[in-house]
Amino acid sequence: MTPHTIKVACSNCNLRELCMPMGLSDSDLERIDDLVANRRKVARGEVLFQNGEPFSSLYAIRTGFFKTCVSSEDGRDQVTGFQMAGEIIGLDGIVNDRHTCDAVALEDAEVCVMPFSRIEDLSREVTSLQRHVHKIMSREIVRENGVLMLLGSMRAEERLATFLLNLVQRLHARGFSQSELVLRMTREEIGSYLGLKLETVSRTFSKFSEDGIIEVKQRHVRILNTAALKDIVNPQCADD
Repeated sequence: MTPHTIKVACSNCNLRELCMPMGLSDSDLERIDDLVANRRKVARGEVLFQNGEPFSSLYAIRTGFFKTCVSSEDGRDQVTGFQMAGEIIGLDGIVNDRHTCDAVALEDAEVCVMPFSRIEDLSREVTSLQRHVHKIMSREIVRENGVLMLLGSMRAEERLATFLLNLVQRLHARGFSQSELVLRMTREEIGSYLGLKLETVSRTFSKFSEDGIIEVKQRHVRILNTAALKDIVNPQCADD
């Protein structure tokens, strides 16, 4: 697919606060506008980049939702993350100059293409950009550690509750509801990410619904009792 070459100005983007450093001067903002080579539309189901592909750019998601995944030895896809508007993807390619996973659009999406060589050059001159890139990398490490803990020690209910709380928190930071969300991923993809079988994911959704914690209508989820979800993740001690 040929990228759509539309000139993008970060300074005018409503997602600037999410994917760009805060407190930039006007002159620094103008320079950062030059980071974005173009915008690229990615249709639902299309791959933005894939495992083994040479790494050249990071991508800021303007609209839409992505999943990153790797193929296991038996050919199954293992979902490693879900990314949404205002987040940066492509960091996996920095280490060896090749991508180590596939990034697939879960709905029609649009990304800003930021050549990494430009980011490196400008980071030397705009220190706040350098700090911001380091923060993004650090956030990715923290996220991966969180996923390892999720897969290593949590029960199915804790895993799904953590997933829903994290998702709604990220969506709320983008101006969406604190209690309602539309799942862009399938239950099978959620299960792959959480290390759970599809039946377990469906059963846990049903239990949460029966307990009056959430209301589910196909992919629409309404959180009725946020405190109960949080209590599943961090149970209060009996003495509290």
